[in-house]
Formats: sequence, C-alpha cells, structure tokens
Amino acid sequence: MKMPERDGSTPTPAWRDELQNHTFLHTMYCQDWSPNLGLSETYDGDQLFSFDFSQNARVPRLPEFADWTQKPGDTSAIFFDKAFCQAMIQEIGPKLEGQIPVSRGFPIVEVFTLKPLEFGKPNTLVCFISNLFPPTLTVNWQHHLEPVEGVRPTFVSAVDGFSFQAFSYLNFTPAPSDLYSCMVTHEIDGYTAIDFWVPHNALPSDLLENVLCGVAFGLGVLGIIVGLILFIYFRKPCSGD
Repeated sequence: MKMPERDGSTPTPAWRDELQNHTFLHTMYCQDWSPNLGLSETYDGDQLFSFDFSQNARVPRLPEFADWTQKPGDTSAIFFDKAFCQAMIQEIGPKLEGQIPVSRGFPIVEVFTLKPLEFGKPNTLVCFISNLFPPTLTVNWQHHLEPVEGVRPTFVSAVDGFSFQAFSYLNFTPAPSDLYSCMVTHEIDGYTAIDFWVPHNALPSDLLENVLCGVAFGLGVLGIIVGLILFIYFRKPCSGD
C-alpha cells in the first residue's frame, strides 16, 4: 500500500511530540572464563531477564516480571546465537589475541537496601557492581564476617560502552547491630572489591510509630496553648490611651 506523500505545509501531529525513545537490549556474551555463556535483556538500562541455559528458560530479575517468561517462543533463536557466539570465540578469538583488552578497570561495589530501612521488618540488601569487564565474577556475602547462606543468583547485564553491571540480592531482617559485607572478586585478575553495610538513620518500627504519635500529640497541645493565648489577648479591654 502506498502512503500519501506529505508536503511541507502539513503540520506534525501533536502525539508525535510526546513520543519518547526507549532502548531494549538483547545481549548474548560468551568467554573462556566463568560464566562462559550469558544472555541478558534490558529495557532503558534496567535488566528484565537473564537466561538459564541449563533449564532452557528465562529468569526474571524481579518477581514482577515472572509472567512474561511463560511464553518465550524464541528458544531456538537463542541457541543459534549461542552456537554462533562460541564459533566466534574459537575462530576469530585467536586472530585478535593481544588486540582486545583482557580486563578493563576494576569493579565498583555499592550495597544498599531495596526498601526504606525499618528495624524488625523484612528487607533486601542489594549489591550493585559496576565498571565490570569482562563479566566474570564471584559474589560472596558476609554477616559479621561470617559467610551467609541462601544468597539469590547474581544477575549480569550489558550496558552502553561495551561494559557490564551485576546485581546480587540478600533477603534479611535488619537489626541495629548488623554488619554486612558484599565481596566481589573479578576472577580474571584476582581483584577483590568489598563494600560494607551498617544501618544508618533508622528507627525500630514500633519506636518510629511512637515518635510520630508523640510529635502529633505535641503539635496538638501546642496548637491549643497558642489558641488560648490569642483568645485571652484579644479579649483584654483596650486602655484609655
């Protein structure tokens, strides 16, 4: 079907001005180190899925994305990309020996909570690793310098500039005496980066409720006192002067 030609006098529809550009990245990577194969899918820089090649299934980074993994439909294309990537490593890799940097920079680690911090309420610690190239790493959590069990899988995703980032998650219930650390080892050069997390600017949830109630009560009493003072002041008889 041939679309009608536009001349210069035709105004641009208003809805076009409201359109925004978005980026979806489907990135396959393979390497000689662990993990030797990976697939990440991101939308505007936020990772949605990785791919578990042992289970032939997408893995959502967050539970909210789980429904989108039920109908993949492109598994055959993913395994074609896998074979192509590994063939590139075997055929072209040796010819580019020494021309591609083996490692670039050192990983940067940052630990923070997924939700606002309240003592005694379940939360999640997030270990965010940036400036990662190549994407070969191990992540270990410690609580008071003791290893932590039950850590969720580490999610690796590609970002602009031919680099990678990674997320590791740890479910926990915060306490005032907590000391957590996230240790990230860049396996290719043995460099280890560590970030520590201790609670800051937090109150126990029950104490927080009491404080808020106390503040509200104090403001109410203060309002009553100010109102009485103004009432008495304006009822005073005016002087003869």
